[in-house]
Amino acid sequence: MVPGPQTSCQCFLLLPLLLLLLLLAAASPGQSRPSSVGFSLAGSWLLRNRDGSVALEARVPGCVHSALLQHGLIQDPYYRFNDLNYSWISLDNWIYSKEFRIPFDFSKVRKVNLIFEGVDTVAEVLLNNVTVGKTDNMFNRYTFDITKEIRELNTIKLLFQSAVSYAAQQSKAHAEYRIPPECPDPVQKGECHVNFIRKEQCSFSWDWGPSFPTQGIWKDVRIVSYDICHLDDFTFTPTYVSSAREWNLKIEAYFDVVSSKPLGGQVTVSIPGLQTHQIYDIELCPGQSMIPLLLNVNKNTTVETWWPNGHGNQTGYNMTVTFEVEGGYHIEKLTKVYFRTVELIEAPIAGSSGLSFYFKINGLPIFIKGSNWIPADSFQDRVTSDLLRLLLQSAVDANMNTLRVWGGGIYEQDAFYDICDELGLMIRRLKSHPSVIIWSGNNENEAALAENWFFVPPSKFQIYARDYVTLYVKNIREIVLAEDQTRPYVASSPTNGAESIAEGWISRKPHDTHFGDVHFYDYGSDCWNWRVFPKARFVSEYGYQSWPSFSTLEKVSSAEDWSYNSSFSLHRQHHKDGNTEMLDQADNHFKLPQNSDPLVMFKDTLYLTQVMQAQCIKTETEFYRRSQNEIVHGQGHTMGALYWQLNDIWQAPSWSSLEYGGKWKMLHYFAQHFFSPLLPIGFEDDDVFHIYGVSDLHVDYKMMLTVRVYQWSSLEPVCSRQTEYLVVKASQAAPLYKEPMVELLKRCGQCTRQSCVISFVLTAGGELSSPTNYHFLSSLKDAVGLEKAQITVFLVVVSLLAKYGGSQRQLCV
Repeated sequence: MVPGPQTSCQCFLLLPLLLLLLLLAAASPGQSRPSSVGFSLAGSWLLRNRDGSVALEARVPGCVHSALLQHGLIQDPYYRFNDLNYSWISLDNWIYSKEFRIPFDFSKVRKVNLIFEGVDTVAEVLLNNVTVGKTDNMFNRYTFDITKEIRELNTIKLLFQSAVSYAAQQSKAHAEYRIPPECPDPVQKGECHVNFIRKEQCSFSWDWGPSFPTQGIWKDVRIVSYDICHLDDFTFTPTYVSSAREWNLKIEAYFDVVSSKPLGGQVTVSIPGLQTHQIYDIELCPGQSMIPLLLNVNKNTTVETWWPNGHGNQTGYNMTVTFEVEGGYHIEKLTKVYFRTVELIEAPIAGSSGLSFYFKINGLPIFIKGSNWIPADSFQDRVTSDLLRLLLQSAVDANMNTLRVWGGGIYEQDAFYDICDELGLMIRRLKSHPSVIIWSGNNENEAALAENWFFVPPSKFQIYARDYVTLYVKNIREIVLAEDQTRPYVASSPTNGAESIAEGWISRKPHDTHFGDVHFYDYGSDCWNWRVFPKARFVSEYGYQSWPSFSTLEKVSSAEDWSYNSSFSLHRQHHKDGNTEMLDQADNHFKLPQNSDPLVMFKDTLYLTQVMQAQCIKTETEFYRRSQNEIVHGQGHTMGALYWQLNDIWQAPSWSSLEYGGKWKMLHYFAQHFFSPLLPIGFEDDDVFHIYGVSDLHVDYKMMLTVRVYQWSSLEPVCSRQTEYLVVKASQAAPLYKEPMVELLKRCGQCTRQSCVISFVLTAGGELSSPTNYHFLSSLKDAVGLEKAQITVFLVVVSLLAKYGGSQRQLCV
């Protein structure tokens, strides 16, 4: 979201003895037998630093910081100033080691592989004191052939090098020309040269996160042995063939064949829910082999398509793919397949120069609404599937249909995408998931070049432009399009799309509102003034900061930290002048807290920043939603609003609507309304009050609009007006109502701008209604008649027996 090159393109225990014995028994002669035997090395390892002064047990998957914390050798890394206090951990070089036995007769297999699903990041891998490989990319799976080194009793070691020192060495070795930015802004308190290492970029710090350049084995590590073949990868992509009016499924199976001769076999693909069953004869050639299969879905069955959240069901079908290979070897893959189409439409628009930029899902234009996802923790071993579900379910509960997975984080775990498939959240990555709708080569790099964020001399521009095209077009784009023809690819975000391509992939004006997507941040202007926002085709980042609640901060701070200008508050803010900007924005429309009790003052200030943020993003998002079907002065047709950002990586001020751990900020409650599938939106233009009706629904509705005016001092309306039935069109935003403000105030005779507020709601009898929306007639600090709310909350805890399993659940009412 901020300057800095980011490439995004973008607990498993040791097998129980019983299971291992079953696997070996299945390989007896005359029976179908597995093609490979494997076991995990996850679990307990020995961890020590390079000079041996620190030694302890460590869990794998995991990292050094987590191991030290689990043994009480450090405090919570997020506590107070520990991101600085514990920088020594990332600067040291650490060693992971483990002794293990091979629980089968490996002399009878032709190949034994050591497979790391994820190593963070730079390490030399030794087995029995022999180097079997090296790693330098956190995101790669590494497979090392250890057939010659494996014994019955083995010792494995990973000699890690500090990611910080490695990045510095790589930068120093690249002497021909500088690669900016060399270091983050000092306010971020981070490490330098992160763009020289293929590692989570934000682990060196960001403007919303700390610097924790971790080391460790962050995903599963296992040993796999086989004497004929092994299925390395398995992908599938559905395609709708409009000419034949049928769905087909492209399946690709990647094998490593160690047999000295070709192997014959059969593949059976079965989707019972679609009455589809097909058998293929195959031949596996020695070496690396890819088997492509094309499955035609039975045309006599109805395929229920997968829809994004709010537009239909997320229907999926169980699929079984069985490989029977010569020699009695058997491989079975069980998975779920979803059917949907996605198109990125860039086409001329009547009344406007430029091109559209919107998505069609299953042939239907979809207004993209949602947020941006960042890593949920600096320490990935703390990110459980339960936490992912909590955060993603919160996005769904706020009526979002899309998350933009930011390019400076990690390639999220499979559970993340599985949950998105299930919930109908659309995202960027992973070929076989319907939730992935577009690939993006990078975040903001085109804009950084075109707008010269890093002060590159004009004489050097072509060097960086060449590198940009080489990486994101000639390499990443070609690979992506060769692997997946079912989704669009953009080289950057933001981008001018087709116009950027026409200009040689780097547009002169990458934030042009007539093309592609834009990012927009303006902390100085009044966020209640909708005229400051761009009437763009698609807005993929925008936002305002707020602080998390006191209950979240309290866990990582002490009493001396609890003031807005404390050292802790300044340390935690990684966006330059961010704390001041929040108060300046709040001061436009709210009275700033004043209290003689410093703790009450602090809590009130935290709360006010959340009120400010929520109202700012509400105003901006509603502007984008009501702009989807209109062109004004050649601009408009906005078809996407993704605010920055959904979640937090730690407890600190940021742009998020969910605090670290998942607690909702006020913004998230607001989002539940401003992303509602049916919404009336009010605004003023030249002293005329307008209401638009915005609908994401698939059918037209006849609805009544009720407009009420209240005094701040009363819950009874001063006046009310209800329209005749209006037609709220499906998938559109259209004007429904307008009234000069002078006439409205005159009609409600007891009102002034300072004493009254407007509310409005759409209803269709008892069948359907929108949330009640509102429009302020003045700044709230100027409101007349407001009284201090007298609110009492009763909390009743009821113990219930669960319907299944008999466990107790606590229900709060």
